[in-house]
Amino acid sequence: MDSVMDDSGLDMDMDLDPNTAPRRQPLLPMVSPELCSLPSPGAPRIVLPGVIVLLAIVLALGAAIGDAAQGGRRPRERQRAKPPAVKDWDKTSKSAFLDDAFTTLEGERPDFVATSSARLAGTNGGAVAASGESGGGFRWSGLISPDTLADEVKEQRKVIAAAVASASEFKGGGYDQAREAFSAIALAFGVIAAHDGDVRWKKDAENARDLFARVGFNCKVGTDGSFAEAKARAADLEALLDGGSPEKKADREEDFAWSQVAARPALMSRLEAAEQVAGGIVASKDAFEKQVDALLREVELVAAIGEVIQQKAFEYHDDDTYRGYAAAMRDAAVRARDAARRADYDAVRAAVGDLKKSCDTCHGDYRS
Repeated sequence: MDSVMDDSGLDMDMDLDPNTAPRRQPLLPMVSPELCSLPSPGAPRIVLPGVIVLLAIVLALGAAIGDAAQGGRRPRERQRAKPPAVKDWDKTSKSAFLDDAFTTLEGERPDFVATSSARLAGTNGGAVAASGESGGGFRWSGLISPDTLADEVKEQRKVIAAAVASASEFKGGGYDQAREAFSAIALAFGVIAAHDGDVRWKKDAENARDLFARVGFNCKVGTDGSFAEAKARAADLEALLDGGSPEKKADREEDFAWSQVAARPALMSRLEAAEQVAGGIVASKDAFEKQVDALLREVELVAAIGEVIQQKAFEYHDDDTYRGYAAAMRDAAVRARDAARRADYDAVRAAVGDLKKSCDTCHGDYRS
């Protein structure tokens, strides 16, 4: 049977019916003519290189169309640092890690989301964790009452009156007592200014907070200047307690920050005093029953200080371990407060013990 080569490069039989003849397949240039003969019936089909290229183009176009339908780009693969090779660790480093932590851990995996939500919703009598500068859903009333704030101001007034009774008394050591008392009063007025309840002196609280904070910082030394300022602020305090307002207006050129209220050492001194009072009261059930009000005042102050020292710009505020100690102290104080309200002596004693433990552990790692 004769055959001819048409202009497409296919070897065609002359007597085949055009309607039944196989469809012509174009070849890529430079393909040997021997590969171009049509396969006989039953012979294995050979996929030509041109078909492979065509399929690749179709698949690429399909992927591009799919990407366009999803926004025009695929998510980028996250690049992660390679872990260090264990063989490079020294003996001390190896001993700090377990080969398989799941062989040692016990119990169910903690639900951190639920725990966080519970803290924000408020536990232990309404205390809620503050975020940032005690904003969001935080309520000071969950930690400290208006009565405790008013009582604290009145109690510290006695300390200040004695410290500034004379210049010699002040310079002889009274300045240090004045520093701690003015700092405690500044903290109280800072809380009063932000409190969600109806607290006495609220309209003057911000100005009083700044005035007493400044004199508290300046009373680090016993000089003629610090004594004069302490005497002036003591007069302002008397005016407030008598229903008036301070004569002086504080000069504030920047936004308020809790770290400006008092230095951490002064607040640590107040915490230590509160811990000693609370510990003495829960030493016996009889003492507890007679001094419930005094206990409530001290543990509420501890709770407030525990919250304040976690705020931005305070020393160690960005140290997670320190914040953990402060939060544990605050929460223990709230538990003690709630148990005291229920007259549950055993629970109060346990909570005060937890409070002391958190303070002692913190003091072991940090110094004022």
